[in-house]
Amino acid sequence: MSLNLKRKIWRIKEMVRKEGVIPALRAVVRRLRQGPGRHVDVFRHYDFALPYALSPLPGVVSVGTLLWFIPDFNVGSGGHLNIFRTIWHLEQMGYKSTIVIGKPVMHQDADEARQKIRAHFFPLQAQVLLGLDKLPPCEFAVATGWDTAYAVRAFTGARHKLYFVQDYEPHFYPVGSESVLAENTYHFGFFGITAGGWLAHKLAQEYGMTTHPVGFGVELERYRRLLRREPEIRRVFFYARPPTPRRAFELGLLVLNAVWERLPDVQFVLAGWDTAGYHIPFPHLGCGTVALDDLPDLYSQCDAALVLSLTNASLLPLELMASGCPVVSNRGANVEWLLNDEVVVLADSSPEGLAEAICALLQDNERRHALSQRAEAFARSLTWDAVARDFEAGMLRARSQEVRGGS
Repeated sequence: MSLNLKRKIWRIKEMVRKEGVIPALRAVVRRLRQGPGRHVDVFRHYDFALPYALSPLPGVVSVGTLLWFIPDFNVGSGGHLNIFRTIWHLEQMGYKSTIVIGKPVMHQDADEARQKIRAHFFPLQAQVLLGLDKLPPCEFAVATGWDTAYAVRAFTGARHKLYFVQDYEPHFYPVGSESVLAENTYHFGFFGITAGGWLAHKLAQEYGMTTHPVGFGVELERYRRLLRREPEIRRVFFYARPPTPRRAFELGLLVLNAVWERLPDVQFVLAGWDTAGYHIPFPHLGCGTVALDDLPDLYSQCDAALVLSLTNASLLPLELMASGCPVVSNRGANVEWLLNDEVVVLADSSPEGLAEAICALLQDNERRHALSQRAEAFARSLTWDAVARDFEAGMLRARSQEVRGGS
């Protein structure tokens, strides 16, 4: 396979990950129709990274107003779920938000997008705007991803500019234009509210950002320990997301295969993405994408779970732990700001190290049950209400100090 073809395949996978299957297919069709004789318009795709000014509509800035700049969304997007959850909690605390989809891909009607948010995420009061014209002035403009940070930099109608950083996005790409453009946004002078301490420390130490970490929470009304069926069968859950490289799908398969070779009676459950197109030699149940309400029952049927995080930690370990399923994960500061050896099993990021950790846990019932109890108590102590209060504390810090808004 040529290098050029590999790059094209990678770009399609990234588009599927960020925008969904249907928009990716549409983009491929457009490119095929364009034909080989047409030029690729780099400027049309990347001119947002050039300096420009984005003026607001006339008006007075109201205290407690937020303008959230978000990428367009798919139902089921975890990053958007956290954004909309934060907006919802802030609304309960008296803040007023407006959501801006600067580059609509999935939605061409603002009311439709708003209704989809209300139906599939949270019943927000926030209005939705498509495009970057007719933006109201606000107290806080919030960037939620590296590509939205450029619009926030350009916007002149905010008193304070926040950057809600959920992961280290330069690592989402091979070294190249996208990774550099993503990294550049950490120099824009925004006040960073980060998902966890690892990001807060990294952005402060390496880029000089002023940062404020917030933790993770668990939806306690959803994720809970349910009745275990067939307790005599040992099952291992794996968070399998091939299009998300930071979740180390390939490494995970090597680990599970090594577990199966040592413990051939163990059953494996894969969920997170459709894995039917992959050769997986060990017996397994491929669940694909599972509805949120069905996850607690699935988690409760498993004796251990493998969740790998090569950038920032995932929410999934906490949700598994709250459902009574012990977790095995990889070591690293990016994970250990959230998890520790008291509540999960941490191992080196090697097939043999992770496989040994899973096998040892499965073969020691007393240890596994004790870990499950500690992990459940830990997970259930973390609430989204507390996370929202921490987010508000970050906003108040930004309000109390002069934060520059340009690069």
